[in-house]
Amino acid sequence: MTDDVALYGHWICPFATRVQFALRQRGIAHELIDLPPSAVRGPVFELPPEFVEHSPRLEIPMLRIGDRYLADSIPVLEWMESEIPDHPLLPAGEPARALVRERMAWIDRNAFRPMVGVYYGTDPDRIARAVVKLADAPAEMGQWTEETGWLAGPGVSLAEAVAMPIHVRMAGLQRLGFSADVSPSFTAHGERCRSLSGWDAVEWTAEQCDEFVGRFTAYRRKHSA
Repeated sequence: MTDDVALYGHWICPFATRVQFALRQRGIAHELIDLPPSAVRGPVFELPPEFVEHSPRLEIPMLRIGDRYLADSIPVLEWMESEIPDHPLLPAGEPARALVRERMAWIDRNAFRPMVGVYYGTDPDRIARAVVKLADAPAEMGQWTEETGWLAGPGVSLAEAVAMPIHVRMAGLQRLGFSADVSPSFTAHGERCRSLSGWDAVEWTAEQCDEFVGRFTAYRRKHSA
């Protein structure tokens, strides 16, 4: 296993959370270079030159393996699997891998978009619509877990990494208006995730949750003034 890995990320970024979880869950030693997402950077924040060179949209997460770089969370998760084979989160066999990838894409499309719609929402009607869609996604994901306990097959996979930020920020989402009941099966999946080694790398403190809620409460005030 390579011992020269660095993650450019920040705890508040859900996409960086995916990669940080996978790194810890797989036991990959790495340096964490704390780099806020663009919305959190101050006006005088200096980006590392290598980040400017290798992150086309100047957004986190970006991963370095040796002297090679890649940005964007799902491509990074796949790249880690191909470059660092130990303790993989992609199962063996093409049918099993296809299921994991299908569900990663589904979560990205159907859960992440409404999740972002909840906390970036400024119009009450649009927030309410995002809440409904976000409630639908965990209901579907919970059904996936009913046979094995996990999202895509008999064990923890990259699907867990992609979904992890939803569990991490659920309490904050609820404080920001996510008032729908969460599927009991998805809630149980979250409890299982809390027992994983990767959880410790991404779990929020009470202070981080407060900062998340405060930041988006201020964002709403500013854009509705």
